[in-house]
Amino acid sequence: MQQAGLHPIETASRDEIEALQLDRLKWSLSHAYRNVAHYRASFDAAGVHPDDLRDLKDLGRFPLASKETYRKNYPFGLFAVPRNEIVRIHASSGTTGKPTVVGYTRDDIGIWADCVARSIYASGGRPGDILQVSYGYGLFTGGLGAHYGAERLGCTVVPMSGGQTEKQIQLIEDFRPDIIMVTPSYMMAVIEEMTRRGMDPRQTSLRIGIFGAEPWTEEMRRQLEQRAGIDAVDIYGLSEVIGPGVGNECVETKDGLHIWEDHFYPEIVDPATGELLPDGSFGELVFTSLTKQGMPTIRYRTRDLTRLLPGTARSMRRIEKITGRSDDMMIIRGVNVFPTQIEELLLREPRLAPHYQIILSREGPLDAVAVLVEPVDATMTEQAACAGNLRHLIKTHIGISAVVQVVDCGGIERSAGKAKRVVDRRPK
Repeated sequence: MQQAGLHPIETASRDEIEALQLDRLKWSLSHAYRNVAHYRASFDAAGVHPDDLRDLKDLGRFPLASKETYRKNYPFGLFAVPRNEIVRIHASSGTTGKPTVVGYTRDDIGIWADCVARSIYASGGRPGDILQVSYGYGLFTGGLGAHYGAERLGCTVVPMSGGQTEKQIQLIEDFRPDIIMVTPSYMMAVIEEMTRRGMDPRQTSLRIGIFGAEPWTEEMRRQLEQRAGIDAVDIYGLSEVIGPGVGNECVETKDGLHIWEDHFYPEIVDPATGELLPDGSFGELVFTSLTKQGMPTIRYRTRDLTRLLPGTARSMRRIEKITGRSDDMMIIRGVNVFPTQIEELLLREPRLAPHYQIILSREGPLDAVAVLVEPVDATMTEQAACAGNLRHLIKTHIGISAVVQVVDCGGIERSAGKAKRVVDRRPK
């Protein structure tokens, strides 16, 4: 069990943090170069060697990796230890190609648990709290990552997994958990089902929701907090780096996610050129692992768009709340659009539910956009007015024309995992 309270590194000086990072970064680059053929070849091709790292800024000379790096080395080509030292394997869904596979040594699992425990503590969780894990278990890193971290902190874990909304609610009623870890879109589905049953979601035992695995907006946070009477806190992570727990918001500030910089070194690069950008610049988030043994991560392009900012509640730097990914960006008639931009406008209309889907198609030479939404106790006349208002907001604030279609309540598919926000039917 993690000792309650902050780890000393969370309040260390920047000089202390950077000295630790430099020492660990030298080890990580050397470990990858010695033991992973891909990194040895890519470093050699770029004319760099781990010994060339004398300052943290030197990391920018090393080549970037991407999801394609993982797919080309499928399944175990990026392992840096003998396969029999890998005690756990996770993988992505592989819906757009071969899945990305990640492996962990026993020490890696311990580090991961420590990072998630630190994240839960930052969210306001404490030893002895009951925590319901409603992320999916299995190859997805969310369920087991949250589970091990909660146990490491000393929480009582309810390993519910995703789906089975009625049972989720029953366990919340019967077991009275203090914390739930789940995607924000599915939490909205749970809240709606409670309301449908005549329950008041604000009267449950829950006081903290730790939400991740998909982008969500500040307006979504406001709705979750108001409708469920909880603190809604953001957790960040991805399997290629380690899983959930790479960074987390602090409940006392909710002003961005502090990266656990003693284990993960963040950079921001230009998403088009890969050029390193200074702190404060908006761009693509890149990570290098500092302590992973089984599968070191070297300058991995996450596709998440954000900026690096100074620490507030902790000494470690923060990233702004991620509301978009470069590969989620839709280009519609020359305009760059992210799904969360539409979500933010939708949530301004209280007569519309916080569920939506964007359908992209092609009408002749032009892109067409339809936004499917659901009503909340609105008459047909009110539904038409809501649709017209949302259509106007999209045109005014985003600059695109869209058809807004109000469908029946429950007409948009609910997901126990990541919500499917965009359906692109345009010819490839």
